Amino acid sequence: MKILGIESSCDDTSAALLECSKGGCFVLSESTASQIAIHKKYGGVVPEIAGRMHAEKIVPLIEHALNGKKPDAIAIASGPGLITGLIVGVEAARTLSAAWKIPAISVNHMAGHIHSVEVKSQKSKVKSIGYPALALIVSGGHTEIIKISAPGKYKMIGATRDDAAGECFDKVAKLLGLLYPGGPQISKLALKGSAKAIKFPRPMLDSNDYDFSFAGLKTSALYYYRDNPKVNKADFCASFEQAIVDTLVGKMTRAIKKFKPKTVILCGGVSANRKLRETLGTAVKKISTKSEFLTPALSYCMDNAAMIAIAGYQKAQKKEYADWRKLSADPNWELGR
Repeated sequence: MKILGIESSCDDTSAALLECSKGGCFVLSESTASQIAIHKKYGGVVPEIAGRMHAEKIVPLIEHALNGKKPDAIAIASGPGLITGLIVGVEAARTLSAAWKIPAISVNHMAGHIHSVEVKSQKSKVKSIGYPALALIVSGGHTEIIKISAPGKYKMIGATRDDAAGECFDKVAKLLGLLYPGGPQISKLALKGSAKAIKFPRPMLDSNDYDFSFAGLKTSALYYYRDNPKVNKADFCASFEQAIVDTLVGKMTRAIKKFKPKTVILCGGVSANRKLRETLGTAVKKISTKSEFLTPALSYCMDNAAMIAIAGYQKAQKKEYADWRKLSADPNWELGR
């Protein structure tokens, strides 16, 4: 089964054609246009500009990904995300579904990130998710822990009550005068600093739940930098990064011990952070030798259409198709609520 995936939920426009079967989903072709260079001067994504850029890029990207082939189904990320971008992708999927008379599949963007760990090329040896699974999704807009009892059976057991970890990285990076996106800039500087230099708080680490809160940490960083403007930025970044990693891994460790999953997944844009990948991977090994730790390839940590196609295939196997007439964008679609 050939599935065309379309992703336009934030600032990456992406299209990918995958061949899917019980043996897995393999990328036949893909094409992605990033808007980082455009939004960099604003220090963050401007929704109106993002929407216009998606509209400009989406048709050429789809044509390039298909390369003359006709898919059997179209998987579209229809939420959550920026409504200006989601509408562009959804309307493209609606049009193609109607014109080609092929089914459309509405995919939750967060489910896509979970399945990003299964994106394969013809030569890759990527492992499939074993169930039950536990996923930590960390990005600029989301920080969630999702329990997956079986394919397509999601339950959110924890989420941020305010800012997402990725947003916290970006806002503090902007405070330091670093370029957008700020997370990679902080991580790069952190390699040269001491994680013990500054005692930043670990918000909600001891609460009896799996929720997060990063607004207080962001405020703590703001006040510290205001009162210590000559602080060594490398030490500042290393200490700040360590606080976020400790918080994320601490909460996830507690969840792993309770739910004992076969697979532990780290995904989302912030999953590219080396310290987070290494720390959580080490924690999983210490907790259980029976749990497998999966993270996406670095090229698939960010938003991409291949992961949407794989999540779409999971629904296609159960004939969970969407009528193109009723297909719509939902910027507030929560996974597992």
